[in-house]
Amino acid sequence: MKRNDYLCEQMIVEEGNEELIESLFHSIFHSGYDGIYVADKLGNGIMVNQAYSRITGVASHELLGMNMRDIVKAGLISESVTLKVFEAKTSITIPQTVKGKEVIATGNPIFDESGEISYVITNVRDISELSRLKIELQQSRKLTQKYIDEIEDLRKKELVQAHTNGIVAQSKEIIKVFHLAKKVAKVDSTVLVLGESGVGKEVIVTYLHQFSDRSKNPFIKVNCAAIPKDLLESELFGYEKGAFTGADSRGKPGFFEQANGGTLFLDEIGDMPLEVQVKLLRVLQEMEVTRIGGRKSIKISVRVVSATNKNLEELVKKGDFREDLYYRLNIVPIKIPALRERKSDILPLAYFFLNKMNKKYHFNKRFHSEVFYYLEEYKWPGNIRELENSIERLVVTTEDDEITIDDLPRNILMDANPKKVERGTLKEILDNIERKIIKECMEEYKTTRSTAKELGISQSALVKKMQRLGM
Repeated sequence: MKRNDYLCEQMIVEEGNEELIESLFHSIFHSGYDGIYVADKLGNGIMVNQAYSRITGVASHELLGMNMRDIVKAGLISESVTLKVFEAKTSITIPQTVKGKEVIATGNPIFDESGEISYVITNVRDISELSRLKIELQQSRKLTQKYIDEIEDLRKKELVQAHTNGIVAQSKEIIKVFHLAKKVAKVDSTVLVLGESGVGKEVIVTYLHQFSDRSKNPFIKVNCAAIPKDLLESELFGYEKGAFTGADSRGKPGFFEQANGGTLFLDEIGDMPLEVQVKLLRVLQEMEVTRIGGRKSIKISVRVVSATNKNLEELVKKGDFREDLYYRLNIVPIKIPALRERKSDILPLAYFFLNKMNKKYHFNKRFHSEVFYYLEEYKWPGNIRELENSIERLVVTTEDDEITIDDLPRNILMDANPKKVERGTLKEILDNIERKIIKECMEEYKTTRSTAKELGISQSALVKKMQRLGM
């Protein structure tokens, strides 16, 4: 026998130690971490420790002397493990709700000499902590997946930026466009790039060429709207010497011949005259050109990519664009979303152009944080081209190094949010923005703790901010 066991046994058997034993039992009973509740053979509460009250929020006077059936009937406890033990005459473990708090209750019977239950001892453990850990685990997994997705997006963005200088692609919408362009780059199908003026159609076409097997060969860009109609045919298909008055005496190869082995980009294809469309269709079908004034066909190998900001289907209905040419050009359409449809690209592009202009003009301009809201909320009808021009104008016209909302043109301020420009002080405007951001985060993350973590501030700071904002 161990010395400690021997001492305990001696303490119990020695006379005059009843008070010490009772004191020791009382200390052990109330110092336990788990809650303990004891009922007699009738189901009346006769003992309850302090931990039970701490875990469940039920005071001892609400249990002692009270029958468990009455306690359940009153709704204090969802169901009684004590009563289940009386029925089963064995140990029972059940989940239990006590005053709205979830616990695990285990009831153990104590039998008398005749085999009848004389007492039931219930052990209660708090599972709210487990539930909290479960929620945190779920949130952690969600956050981990978010980081994985962000890393994957970053990898894709780096892949885009690593191969084409000057591309800023952050939004999912534009990343999809680049992925499609990269996918079709390896084949020679004709591609029709669609989108509003200024969305960056030429950037996509350049990217497509750089990822193609023709990347080391010529890349010829032709703006069909910029060349006079009477010269467009000769510029595209070339001419022989003496073909027309004013022609080069040596003749001249057209853009198709110049692009042989590479890519020919026909921008603003919707402005091409009908008489030129006829010849273009034949060239695309036969892959050979005949110069103006010439008799010999010249075989070519050219990847044709066209682009327009017009609705070609409407032009076909009006008879301004050949239907057969439309279908020939539209084998693989790539639609570039407007800048207002991919807001997450606005600020990265703004910074890109800011750095570009700072370098160009040897300035050190920067944005005040208040500017971001208006840049993102403005509709940018001129898309990326308008954004670049606006940033350049701000860089060269502002007096201070910091660009503030006072420097923004009124059309950006008004279109971003007319009510906030016309009504309210700057503080009220900023409060409304903060209120909107906090509300959106609270709807997603539910608790102030999770929301504060997402916003990068302490929970107490968030609560104070919400109180100040009247939330």
